[in-house]
Amino acid sequence: MNLDDLAPWASDPRRTRGRRRPEAPSPPRNEHQRDRDRIVHSTAFRRLVYKTQVFLNHEGDLFRTRLTHSLEVAQLGRSAARALRLNEDLVEAIALAHDLGHTPFGHAGQDALHACMQAHGGFEHNLQSLRVVDRLEIRYPAFDGLNLCFETREGILKHCPRAHAELLVKSEPDGPGRRFIEGTRPSLEAQLVNLADEIAYNAHDIDDGVRSGLITLVQIGELPLFARWRDAVLTEYPALADQPGRRLLFETLRRLLSAMMGDLIASTARALAEAAPADADAARALPPLVALSPGLKAQAAELKRFLFGELYRHPQVVQSTQLAKLVVTELFDAYRAAPDEMPPDFAAIANRPRAVADYIAGMTDRFALREHHRLTGRRLFD
Repeated sequence: MNLDDLAPWASDPRRTRGRRRPEAPSPPRNEHQRDRDRIVHSTAFRRLVYKTQVFLNHEGDLFRTRLTHSLEVAQLGRSAARALRLNEDLVEAIALAHDLGHTPFGHAGQDALHACMQAHGGFEHNLQSLRVVDRLEIRYPAFDGLNLCFETREGILKHCPRAHAELLVKSEPDGPGRRFIEGTRPSLEAQLVNLADEIAYNAHDIDDGVRSGLITLVQIGELPLFARWRDAVLTEYPALADQPGRRLLFETLRRLLSAMMGDLIASTARALAEAAPADADAARALPPLVALSPGLKAQAAELKRFLFGELYRHPQVVQSTQLAKLVVTELFDAYRAAPDEMPPDFAAIANRPRAVADYIAGMTDRFALREHHRLTGRRLFD
């Protein structure tokens, strides 16, 4: 990426707001490339390979994990950033880090941990992702965390309840929590990652849902967004209608993804040309500029509703979800009662509930199951 080719409203690493702890430059990398490298080499990033999306880690080798999802988001985001002359390196860094705070067992684990932490400030995976890169990664002798640039940290904090934002601002007045108080937007690069995230997981949840047998091509074919590209594939390759296998699904999803990203690029380019923000900070003060066109946005929302009702609420998924919540809840209770069962770094933290939440949130699916069996003597999954 040639920094001189960036659009005026792109985030320029040469004008970064910097790191909480100043560091000397590290040529030939720019500051956002340096963030990306720190994220890729972090322990939390490696753990994503065994953290679930929809299907638990033991349910199959080919289902998406948090790691493969993050890589897909980074790929979609970089392609769009290049077309829009935004900062590709910042987009990649945010995409690779955006799920670092996710618990084992996906949203089931998060919901269970939030319930356990209700009396202690709750639990939210976006806040936890920021906590991972700011405090929990232990790699450098001079500071805790990864000491990332403001722009990367801002993009990682996608959501933040006002009460938590106020606490963040109290400890860091000009940090990433301020925009939730002021009602401004994150960088255009962060906005792009947010939308690429949604597009990626809608597409790959269709793939995983069909692979699992919980949803069918016939069901999905009733959705206009999917049907349009399936019909286009069958027009070009009519033999696929009578062939078993996954070529029809793969090609339909490939075209659907291309169409959605093309729509995002075109719609965003129009919005940027009309608004013409003077720089990255001016873009933050405007309404969201990275968006799908209204028609495609409505179709994407319909697809999301379908997946929620037919896949995420499928009885088989719900059954796994309930067992996963029980694992997390019983681990939380066990570690609170016996903190010495945790590693010394966590056992020594004075705020025991938060220390337990940090420890559990960092677990992979399979490690959480092993720990649950060690502490309770029970196996909840076959």
